[in-house]
Amino acid sequence: MTNGIILSLGEALVEIMRPGSGASLDQPGVFEGPFASGAPAIFAVAAARLGLPVRFIGVVGPDAFGRLMRARFAAEGVDSRWLQTAPGRATGVAFVAYAADGSREFVFHLRHSAAGAMTAQHVDEACFAGAAWLHISGSTLLMNESCRDACWKAVTLIKRSGGRLSFDPNLRPELMPDEQARQVMADFIHSADLLLPTAEEAHILAGIADDDQAARALAGSGSRVVALKRGAGGCAAYQGAQQVEAPGFKAPEVDPTGAGDCFNAAFLYGIHAGWSLEQTARFGCAAGALAVTRQGPMEGAPTFAEVEALLSKHGHAGASN
Repeated sequence: MTNGIILSLGEALVEIMRPGSGASLDQPGVFEGPFASGAPAIFAVAAARLGLPVRFIGVVGPDAFGRLMRARFAAEGVDSRWLQTAPGRATGVAFVAYAADGSREFVFHLRHSAAGAMTAQHVDEACFAGAAWLHISGSTLLMNESCRDACWKAVTLIKRSGGRLSFDPNLRPELMPDEQARQVMADFIHSADLLLPTAEEAHILAGIADDDQAARALAGSGSRVVALKRGAGGCAAYQGAQQVEAPGFKAPEVDPTGAGDCFNAAFLYGIHAGWSLEQTARFGCAAGALAVTRQGPMEGAPTFAEVEALLSKHGHAGASN
């Protein structure tokens, strides 16, 4: 494994969800949770389970949910020395319900939570010592201007230190309309070494309705890698003139939340290790499939051995080969 710390920056929150599907958020009913969550936090845990050294930068409140997040990071081996506490702010919360067609409905308490209190001052240059990658989720950018300032400071620091930027657009219309988000994300996309959109996000960000054309437009002519996520349909990966397709893996879907973040962590693992684009794409798809098999955003994040076992079961060479 190539040396270097993986940094993840952004919202650490708890998720409270409807069990099963078909129960909307505008009616009384049963909830399950709280589960440790937040796209950057899920990514951090997923990367740590794969064996990568991970540091997390973010803000929680001085409350039970903040304690839950700290305990989860400690249990997973994520270095959370840079997870700070915002006095007078509650830890962020997301309420989630699943429709029968698999779509999700969210109510976020983020912008005015501890997560939304993050500023550039929370981004300590000392955290970047030995860092190889910085991972940012677009949902962090969508919270407010101070969070965007913090993210841009982090991008400046990782580039200055010779590291690389991984960026998942993670568009959330509940936080910001897509067209405005496209403008907000432009500089981050331009700076990204690894870009991880869904096919739908690629269409929006590139302004092109075709998967292949949108991905190629986002990849550009340089060394940037674009991994186009298609859920159960697998992924397509692009770098320069190269393109590979990786099929999805069948898995019993229990909870899809966090699957994209687990894919992101696994895909970054392969790029960080210097694997081929094809091998990296297969590894990412296998990790994403395993992630949906357990209830809770982080619970399904697989270990390296679990991903290798799934690949071997389907006749692929081990991920480390």
